[in-house]
Amino acid sequence: MEQLERVIEHLESGNLTEAEKEYKKIKTYGSDEEKYMLAEELVRLGFMPEARELYELLLESYPDEGEILIALAEIYIDMDKEEESILLLDSIAETDPEYPRALLLLADLYQMQGLFEVSEKKLLEAKELMPEEPVIDFALGELYASIARYYEAAKCYEAVKQAKEEEIQGVNINSRLAEVYSAAGSFEEALAYYEQAIEDQVEINTLFGYALTAYQAGFYAKAIQLFNQLKELDPDYHSLYLYLGKAYEQEENLDHALSAVKEGIKLDDFNKELYQFGGKLALKAGDEEQAEEYFRTALTLDPGYLDAALALNKLLLHQERYEDVQEIIQLMEQEGDLDPELHWDCAVANQKSENYSNALKHYELAYNDLKNNQEFMSDYGYFLIEEGDRKKAAQIFGKLLQEQPANEEWSLILERLND
Repeated sequence: MEQLERVIEHLESGNLTEAEKEYKKIKTYGSDEEKYMLAEELVRLGFMPEARELYELLLESYPDEGEILIALAEIYIDMDKEEESILLLDSIAETDPEYPRALLLLADLYQMQGLFEVSEKKLLEAKELMPEEPVIDFALGELYASIARYYEAAKCYEAVKQAKEEEIQGVNINSRLAEVYSAAGSFEEALAYYEQAIEDQVEINTLFGYALTAYQAGFYAKAIQLFNQLKELDPDYHSLYLYLGKAYEQEENLDHALSAVKEGIKLDDFNKELYQFGGKLALKAGDEEQAEEYFRTALTLDPGYLDAALALNKLLLHQERYEDVQEIIQLMEQEGDLDPELHWDCAVANQKSENYSNALKHYELAYNDLKNNQEFMSDYGYFLIEEGDRKKAAQIFGKLLQEQPANEEWSLILERLND
């Protein structure tokens, strides 16, 4: 054992030349126990290729030993040799004490490969063998959460809590429960678990999840409090500023909402969503010039950003800047097929510019997608009246009246068209 201690001492002190000499002696002349103990220490210190050599040697003498197979499989996983690892794990007998552990490792490997049903099957088999083992419940919870089976994941995490386990593999179980309930839309259940998780430990990602869930649940004042708490802990946490602004907007505090957007942009001036939201807030505040600047910056960052294009178009149409609308449409055309609402914008801009043939073309291109949009259908119907297509206009207003029979204006228009 002195030789083993010398190898470890040389490795820990960085004397790799001497360590290699002692390692080769144990590899060639050492007992199986020394080889096994050295392999364990090599794994601990991160010397995987050397540990693998020792385990492979031991496997020649003990081909059915589960502990060695597991140890070697874990090294193969670390070295991205997944197929070799699976072969080793599959060779472990069901009667071996390490068999449940092999099932857990196999489940992880199959999950990494996207074979979720196979992974679930391995975990459920392990659960049958060890029904009271919280690590298996935790693994099932992680699997279900990864494939959006949130309520099943919650049941598994609840089982872990019932086993009096508050943390597994460095993961806070209250935090996991909060995350899956929030993802499932059960915000109030999620909030209760977030509160427990924060009581256990204030962790910034958990605090962000807590704040975001409070916002989604409609508790805007609570969300503002939590986002500001997060900002104090980590002002560089970029994601908080958009939602802090949105929470302030819901509380009708536009000044604070715009301040949050500006703070966020200072930290992350490539965040198109902040510019888009800033433009929306500026419009609410009556600052059309600032709104246009924000929308245009969002489009500069992402020329195909539909929300920004539509918002900017609505502003430009309101300002009767029809040529500018056409420029935005051309920009979006370069990014691919136009969205139906952009065809609608283009139709209105052409109509107002008295370019009626182009207006008709874009109304027709938008029609199939927007025929259930009453505002679009109304615009289209009035345009057809201007163009003298009374028959088609009557069809449009007839359809509108089927959906809204009490609309007197449309009823009078349809009467005149039919007369």
